[in-house]
Amino acid sequence: GGRGKTTAAKAIYNQIHHKFQFKSFLHDISNTASKHGLVHLQEKLISDILKTKSKISSVDEGIGLIEDQFRHRRVLVIMDNIDEVGQLDAIAGNHDWFGPGSRIIITTRDEHLLKQVDKTYPAQKLNEREALGLFSWHALGNNWPNEEYLELSKEVVSYCGGVPVA
Repeated sequence: GGRGKTTAAKAIYNQIHHKFQFKSFLHDISNTASKHGLVHLQEKLISDILKTKSKISSVDEGIGLIEDQFRHRRVLVIMDNIDEVGQLDAIAGNHDWFGPGSRIIITTRDEHLLKQVDKTYPAQKLNEREALGLFSWHALGNNWPNEEYLELSKEVVSYCGGVPVA
């Protein structure tokens, strides 16, 4: 945790979302699923992509609707912070659910959830400049520490071993 996976996922989304007519960024799936359930996440995905509200009564119904509506659409779905295989299965369980050229990107701390994916990209440790920027954003609300906080910020980032959100 704290390596900037969500920040990286948002950056990727911002860089490529314009290439997709149909797209969704599902933020903090672990927390959202525990508070609101998987059906809520399925409804959000469908709403983001189809721009209509759908009332789903079960996860299985949601799976059927996702398969039916998206199998011929080129979609971008970013699923942030997945921590259970059931979350992945309910939202993007199979390649066949989405049309050719679709991209499904997930972030997770649990590499066992990545067994069925095409490619993995391990989170890299941030360099000092990236770590300072991320720390400043979360702690100070700025892209970069003000001059009076720069040295202290460097010490904090160093103490955290390059994992500034920790």
